Amino acid sequence: MDQLIPGYADLDMWLRSLIALAVLALVALAANWLLKHVLLRAAAPYLDTRSQTADRAAAWLATIVPLLIVSRGIRSVPHLREEVMTVTSNVVGALMVLSVAMAIRWGLNYVNELYERQPRARSVPIKGYLQVVKIVVFCAAAILMIAILIEQSPLLLLSGLGAMAAVLLLVFKDTILSLVASIQLTSNDMLRVGDWIEMPSMGADGDVVDVALHTIKVQNFDKTITTIPTHLLISDAFRNWRGMSESGGRRIKRALMLDQNSVRFLGDDEVTGMKRFRLLDDYIARKQDEIATWNAHELSSDCDAINARRITNIGTFRAYVVAYLKSHSRIASDGFTLLVRQLPPGPQGLPLEVYCFTKTVNWSEYEAIQADIFDHLLAILPEFGLRIFQEPSGLDLVGMDGPARNRSAA
Repeated sequence: MDQLIPGYADLDMWLRSLIALAVLALVALAANWLLKHVLLRAAAPYLDTRSQTADRAAAWLATIVPLLIVSRGIRSVPHLREEVMTVTSNVVGALMVLSVAMAIRWGLNYVNELYERQPRARSVPIKGYLQVVKIVVFCAAAILMIAILIEQSPLLLLSGLGAMAAVLLLVFKDTILSLVASIQLTSNDMLRVGDWIEMPSMGADGDVVDVALHTIKVQNFDKTITTIPTHLLISDAFRNWRGMSESGGRRIKRALMLDQNSVRFLGDDEVTGMKRFRLLDDYIARKQDEIATWNAHELSSDCDAINARRITNIGTFRAYVVAYLKSHSRIASDGFTLLVRQLPPGPQGLPLEVYCFTKTVNWSEYEAIQADIFDHLLAILPEFGLRIFQEPSGLDLVGMDGPARNRSAA
């Protein structure tokens, strides 16, 4: 029969090879399906149910079995050329190395997930170090895959890397810088996930959401994301607000610009009128006794009254602000600085600075407390005969006569 039909023998050989290849493929696919859809699903209750990372690592390991079946079974296919068998075995071997590398990658991701569940993970992240391990694993996998494909020893490829050291250093320059920066950031506890940082040079002002080997992700308060190269956090300056958050108090540092022309002494009637402020009872009594004692001791009977010490409206207002802040339920006093001070006067008036800390670090609450304090101070300022300095506007000229308007404009 083989002699009667030309080419029958070749057709028979091809059919046998195709059938054997189809059987080999079906066996590999069946093994892959059994491992991933039967064994892994049966083992799923014993794996971590809070993460799918371990499942992916196991799935990549399971891929080695069907690849191994193909690698061993390709030699059993009849009438297949030796070159085809060799190429197939080499490609499958390289895929097995890649599967192991991917399994290690997902295994390292799972290790990072387990670590992030620990309380200390926010202060000492290990994601950057695990990324270095991944780079080493994939570099080794790449060398092994190339060695398998060209059927050469990996040592031969490694010996050629010595000549490429300068090139590798140039290629991995950012990685090396980032690795050193990550070690410094972690060892010095300079940055944690959740910290509020400011880095004006990079336009970052918000919370750190991710610390990786090459980049730090910051979610700004407008919900945009700023990505900062890790090594820049060492070479450039940035502000970390973690100390403020951990202290439980946030600083208020704002000045009232007072009109210096409104600063004056208080008359006796005005001092008596100030006693209606409950917060000034102690200050008025103490100040009157102090001034009376000094005047009696330092001034003679024939001395002009201009030489006597007197109570000023700005000093009384400053004492009132201190007493008001100490009595405020949302202002921290224990362990925190609280003061009201005068800054050097300038062309914009006399700055009276309020320096204190709120009992909360929440942004919206902090702004509400600060606004409430200065609302009150601005409203009560005229009771002390003081005025806020303000640049003249067009409305300030309304109602003036011609000469007065000209003088004001001048």
